[in-house]
Order: sequence, then structure tokens, then C-alpha cells
Amino acid sequence: MKVTPNHIQSFKTIVGASYVFIDNETLDFFSRDETEKLSFLPEVVIKPKTAEEISAIMKICNRDFIPVTPRGAGTGLSGGALPNFGGVLLSTERMNTIINIDERNLQVTSEPGVITEVLMNAVKEKGLFYPPDPSSRGSCFIGGNIAENSGGPKAVKYGVVKDYVLNLEVVLPNGEIIWTGANVLKNVTGYNLTQLIVGSEGTLGIVTKIVLRLIPLPKHDLLMLVPFASLEKASEAVSAIFRAGFTPSALELIEIDALKIVSKMVESFAVPVTDDIAAHLIIEVDGNNMDVLMQEMEKIAELMNEFEAGEVFFADDHQQKQELWKLRRRAAEAVKLVGYTIEEDTVVPRAELPKLIKAVKALGIQYGFKAVCYGHAGDGNLHIRINHPTIKNSHGNEEMTKILRELFKIVKSLGGVVSGEHGIGLIQKPYMDIVCDTSNMQLMKLIKQAFDPNNILNAGKIFD
Repeated sequence: MKVTPNHIQSFKTIVGASYVFIDNETLDFFSRDETEKLSFLPEVVIKPKTAEEISAIMKICNRDFIPVTPRGAGTGLSGGALPNFGGVLLSTERMNTIINIDERNLQVTSEPGVITEVLMNAVKEKGLFYPPDPSSRGSCFIGGNIAENSGGPKAVKYGVVKDYVLNLEVVLPNGEIIWTGANVLKNVTGYNLTQLIVGSEGTLGIVTKIVLRLIPLPKHDLLMLVPFASLEKASEAVSAIFRAGFTPSALELIEIDALKIVSKMVESFAVPVTDDIAAHLIIEVDGNNMDVLMQEMEKIAELMNEFEAGEVFFADDHQQKQELWKLRRRAAEAVKLVGYTIEEDTVVPRAELPKLIKAVKALGIQYGFKAVCYGHAGDGNLHIRINHPTIKNSHGNEEMTKILRELFKIVKSLGGVVSGEHGIGLIQKPYMDIVCDTSNMQLMKLIKQAFDPNNILNAGKIFD
């Protein structure tokens, strides 16, 4: 059903007229996120402040079959926050309070509109650590991280968002408000609804409060940059580090083409960019004993020589570390600006990375596109950015869909999946059948139906 003037008036009564928007400028802004070059106009944008307000909105929309698209900061890359059916765009940006930091129990309770880095810094001041740190941590919301089960560089040692979520307050599509679990470290009291909501991309409910577990903040970290003349050798070195008994707190790969682009964008000369280098590994270790960390870094550096590494660069101070991380974190933004608009978020067992990278390059030659690779090599999560001379969106494009199906069949053959941390949304939906059999898909659809029988909440995402 379309949104009517009566609906608009009801929404204004619930949240206040100042937080209901139907002007063209606002609708246009919320019609897109960071996914390719896609745009879908909502009919109305609503910015509620409380779970009760969201509940009242959902009751109306559920009754009248109005599509609702929940949205955090709009930094997503799979189209999960795009209002592809129009209707209501529900922004959580006003729900931006850190409710409580429980130092005794190492927990934090937050609303979903808190910027991830703000939350990380707030607990850091208490000597605590929330490890998941996606590249967009300075702008993305913690609620969006819940929806996508985000990871980031620290995932290789500390895990992803799901490993830190204890309990969630959720508004269901029919407007009911529930808590999914309890603020305890162990809980097998029935099905694990908390973990079902994490990574469900806003298709089952709208998260309004989040309880996260924390860990003590490591006292020290060391960072080094290792250049390689071969992209395949760099990816081979990744598996060797773990086989040798080391567990870095971050292990990132960035191809030289991506590094050249981002270095120009941020005007950085922190990393030497020469024609004889094909890729770099950024390797970080952390802990509480500096002597032990130094020994680990020295041994890892020695190991890298077996893979034809160039001269290792050790970051001497905080500023140098920040400069290196800035280059890595802004890679996606930089390459998109120069035409690499299509991004895929593949994951394979880390030992299979060399085969995946080789396959990507071969597909580029075969189908006439350029590709750059970077990402969380430590957990086998490779981001592939594609610059095609004529195709700027994969969504709805038959030729690019054919190419990507070929890529994902290779990923599947290597034991991988089509998304590690960006979600399925609209973009990866055509490839779900490659990695999920009919029984898996049917179970997921039945779960969606149980939560959302009228199919109003983020409909058309993950599957039709």
C-alpha cells in the first residue's frame, strides 16, 4: 500500500512533525547508500527517538502493508538500507546514546545510532576494548554493524560482532517489543534469537538497544608493513604466519594499484610506491608484554623472507601507525571515486587466497575489466573492486551478473562464500543459490515468514 496523507499525519503525531520528511531533498539523500550507483526513493523518511515510537510506526505499517526500510548511517555496500519498494525509510540516527558502561561486568549498553568509533573510544577511556572495527568505523552506526555482523581488521584475532552481542531489544514487524536474550555470558534457554537477529540485515526486526560484552584493552601494539613483488606470494605468506604459530591482531592485504590510488587521495607518502612492488601486508600484533611482541614481530619478519618479501617497514610511533591504517581504511572510498564502483566481498579459507586472486585477475583479462584486491587476508576475506569500461552497477545487469556468477562458482569451489561482512542485501541476492541449497533457502524463508508474515520489513533483501 502507498503512504497516504493520513499516514503522514499519524507518523507526525507519533514522532513529532519535525522528524517526518517528504521533501525531495531528504527523500533523495535517503534513496542511496554506498552501494554502487543505485537509488530508490522512499515515500517518507521518519526519524524516531524511542523503541515505543518505532513500535507505533510498525503497527500502522503492518496493518496497512506499507514497506519499511530500517537504516543506520548509510555506509552499507550491499544495498541493505535501500528503500527498493518505496514506503517508509526509518532512520535510527536520533537513537544515539551510550546508555551505560558496566565496568564491573565488562559490558556496554547502547542505542543503535551510536557511531562505532565513538563507542570504541568511550569504553577505551575505561580501559576496556570493543574489537570489531569496520573500515567505516568513524561514520557507521553500531546498529548497522549488528545488522551486517561486521568484522574489520581485528576479526582475525578477536572475532566479529556476533562474538560480542549478549542481548538485543528488538521491535518486531507487528510492533511488539522483545528482548532476545539476557545480559549473561552463557545462555541456552531456548533458541538463540540474539544470534539470529545479528546479521539478519534488518529483515526480521529493528534493533533498538544493544548489550555488548567487552574485554580488557591490550596495553601495546606493534605494526609493520611488508612489500611483495608478487600478489600471490603475499597471499601465500598469510597462511604461513598462522601455520608458524602466530596470531596477529590484524593482517591486511592491499594491492599496489589500490595503494597508489588511495595514496594520491589522502596525499600520503607513508608507503613507498614503486613499480617493483605488487602488494603489501599490514601486520599488527598486540598484547601486554612488549618484549614478547617484539620477538613475535622479528620472527614474522624473518618468515616473510621465505616468500620473497622486500624491506620490512616498522611503524615507530602512533602517528606512523595511524598513517598506515588511514591508507588501508580509505582504500574502498578512494578506488570507488576513480571508477571501481562494483565491490564484491568474498571469503575463502585463507590458504586458498592465492588461487582466488589468480582467478580474479584471469576473469578481468577474459571479460575486459580492471580489478583491485584488498582486505582482511588473515581471515580469508578479500574485497574485490571492479572497474568495467561500460558497466557501473552489477545490480540488474545481465552481463555483470554472468561474470560474477562465474566468480562465485570459483569461490564456492575453493570452500568459500559470497559475503563475509557486507551482507547480501540486493547486490548478492542473485548468487545465493550458488552457496545455499534448496533446504537452506526454504528454512530462511520460513524464518522470515514467522517474524514478518506480511513481508513489510526490508522486503526483497537476501531473497525475494
